[in-house]
Amino acid sequence: MALHTIQPISRLLPRLWRHIPARRRGQFCLLLGLMIVASFAEILSIGAVLPFLGVLTSPARVFEYPLAQPMIRALNIRSADELLLPLTLAFGAAAVIAGAMRLALLWATTRLSFATGADLSSDIYRRTLYQPYAVHVARNSSEVINGISGKANGVIYTTIVPLLTLISSAVMLVAILVAMLSVNPVIALSAFGGFGLIYAVIIGLSRKRMLLDSQVQARESTQVIKSLQEGLGGIRDVLIDGTQAAYCAAYQSSDRPLRRAQGNSFFIQAAPRYGMEALGMLLIAALAFALAQQPGGVANAIPVLGALALGAQRLLPVLQQAYASWTNIQTGQASLQDAIELLDQPLPDHAGQPAAAPLPFQRSIVLNQLSFQYAPGAAWVLKDIGLTIEKGSRVGFIGATGSGKSTLLDVVMGLLEPAFGSIEVDGQKLTAANSRNWQAHIAHVPQAIFLADNSIEENIAFGQPKDQIDHERVRFAAQQAQIAGLIETWPRGYETSVGERGVRLSGGQRQRIGIARALYRRADVIIFDEATSALDNETELAVMQAIEGLSETLTILIIAHRLTTLRNCSLIVELGNGGITRTGTYQEIVNHTA
Repeated sequence: MALHTIQPISRLLPRLWRHIPARRRGQFCLLLGLMIVASFAEILSIGAVLPFLGVLTSPARVFEYPLAQPMIRALNIRSADELLLPLTLAFGAAAVIAGAMRLALLWATTRLSFATGADLSSDIYRRTLYQPYAVHVARNSSEVINGISGKANGVIYTTIVPLLTLISSAVMLVAILVAMLSVNPVIALSAFGGFGLIYAVIIGLSRKRMLLDSQVQARESTQVIKSLQEGLGGIRDVLIDGTQAAYCAAYQSSDRPLRRAQGNSFFIQAAPRYGMEALGMLLIAALAFALAQQPGGVANAIPVLGALALGAQRLLPVLQQAYASWTNIQTGQASLQDAIELLDQPLPDHAGQPAAAPLPFQRSIVLNQLSFQYAPGAAWVLKDIGLTIEKGSRVGFIGATGSGKSTLLDVVMGLLEPAFGSIEVDGQKLTAANSRNWQAHIAHVPQAIFLADNSIEENIAFGQPKDQIDHERVRFAAQQAQIAGLIETWPRGYETSVGERGVRLSGGQRQRIGIARALYRRADVIIFDEATSALDNETELAVMQAIEGLSETLTILIIAHRLTTLRNCSLIVELGNGGITRTGTYQEIVNHTA
């Protein structure tokens, strides 16, 4: 994902905005209002320091300030000494209000940022789950997992929070500038201009480096997850083969550049602060010297210096905050683009709709000259397949590896669309519009049954919320799959935990739970995709007996490597070179082979 051209942030942000829910957009507008209110609190706190320091150093001159006249008249103050307590209280109140507003702004910004991040992450996951099977086959799962868990989370820290902070900082900077201009326009403009120019130079010098680090972080974070998945996913082989060093080396080759890029970004973000603090102190010292030389000396300079010092004390952190936010946005630019591309995944029309009503199926499934290829110009996996499957029949599929058996059944299940030809169910052609109605009939039992680290019952009723599981239906499905007797001998019965990926169960037990899962769905077309090929002969025989004992109203399609596995099928179809090489009963195929 991260290897393509990175779009400028000015194009990425509008794309991101389109994916933010309307409710959150309204909250962002309210947050902007809070930023403006907080900026007025900053003006108030800086403006209050001037009369406060003035009454401490030269009480009589406070009566000369126009802004102080309303308070003097309101409180009926006649002498300068009477001003000390009211101004002290006013200064303290202004400082508390400004601090409270900054705290409220931080709370609102954080809450809204993380809530929006949760919305985006859920939307990415939802859109990814709704993608066609062909998209999932062509995609690396490490990219998707990193996009959902890593890059979507990164949008919070490298885009939403920094962007809100940048906007807040800009509003605050304007407020601080207004307050400082009221004290001394020349000094205020000089300070803003000088500090702003320095940050602009730093931005210009570091921009290219940050973009490169952004691409490295987006790319290597995916590779890190890929290394972890491969090493931990194949831990049995890793332990047996002793290949831990190779997997550690692969992990380090991605992790080290990732950490280095993160370190570069952190340094570029934090470094200017220390120089700016030193420059700020030099500025205050120079101003103190210059003002002390003017008529009135230090006494007249202290109120102005105090106000400017407070303004600079607020100015420098806000400038650094704005700069840090900008560097965060630049650093996360590549990951933001990857996350937006996942957000841009189209949703099918049936997304969010109630469960589709099953397509009428009483007679047969007909494959009409069906052809399939995974990409235009690629080799044909299936070519001109013609086949009729009667309802209630048991049809077996055999053929060499790569002959197209699994692909054919993926097309039958509506997971893949044929390039040419069609599938008809009771004479009705399957299309993208009615594929969900057809899939309501289908259950799939693969070679490797995925089992969640939950109870037996939850795995049989896979995908159902725990409080909505029909317990009797689970037991009936387990009985049909011929595993109920075994489950009910265990101390916890159907509440027994299967462990991660069913590690606590044998291969035969996992397969029969897969069959029970298919039956729990009340599907009337069950597809077994090499579901017994990894089992020993005895276990395979037990699983096949469970399959053969299923209701005769069920249509069962079985892919197998061994012809003997299909002994009780009513029809066996042999595939080769993308087409059907022969069909017949088990005995006909055996006799022809002999």
